[in-house]
Amino acid sequence: MVYVARGTPPPDCASLMERVPAAAPGSGTFDAARLIRDHGMLEGELDAVALPRVADQLMEGGAPVAWRISGSTDAVGRPALTIELEGELPLECQRCLGVYRWPLRHTTQVLVARDDAEMARLDNDSELEVVLATGPLDPAELVEEELVLAIPFAPLHPQCPTHA
Repeated sequence: MVYVARGTPPPDCASLMERVPAAAPGSGTFDAARLIRDHGMLEGELDAVALPRVADQLMEGGAPVAWRISGSTDAVGRPALTIELEGELPLECQRCLGVYRWPLRHTTQVLVARDDAEMARLDNDSELEVVLATGPLDPAELVEEELVLAIPFAPLHPQCPTHA
C-alpha cells in the first residue's frame, strides 16, 4: 500500500503528521479522516480471489485488481473517499457458460461518517454510499464492497466465441 499526500500541511501540523501516517505501516489499514484532510491517496493491488464475497463468482486463476482510494469531498463539501478499481475479472458468461474476461473500470465516491448519528443523517440526505469510520479502515474491505456492487448479475460476452 502506497500513501501519497497532496498539498502542504499547515506548519503547526507538520510534526504531528510525521508521527501519525494516514496508512498505518504493516497494518493494512488507514485513517480516513487524515486521508481526506490531506487530500491523500492510497493505491495498491490485490487478487479478487482472496475476497470471500467475490471469489465464488470468479471462474479461474488469479484476478488482480488495481485500486486507488483518494481523500476528497462531495459536491457539497462533505468528507468523502473516491474509490477507483481497474482490472479484468474471469466471470462465467450466462449465454455460453465460457470464461468472460470482464473489463473492470469502476469509480465511486462514498461519504465518510464519524459516528452512527452522522451515518444515519448522511444516508438520508444523499444517494451516495456512507462508510462509518470510527477507527482505521481496511482498503481490502472497501474494494470488496465495491466489487460486489460492480460485478454484473448476469455477465455476457458482447459476442460469445462459441456463437460467432
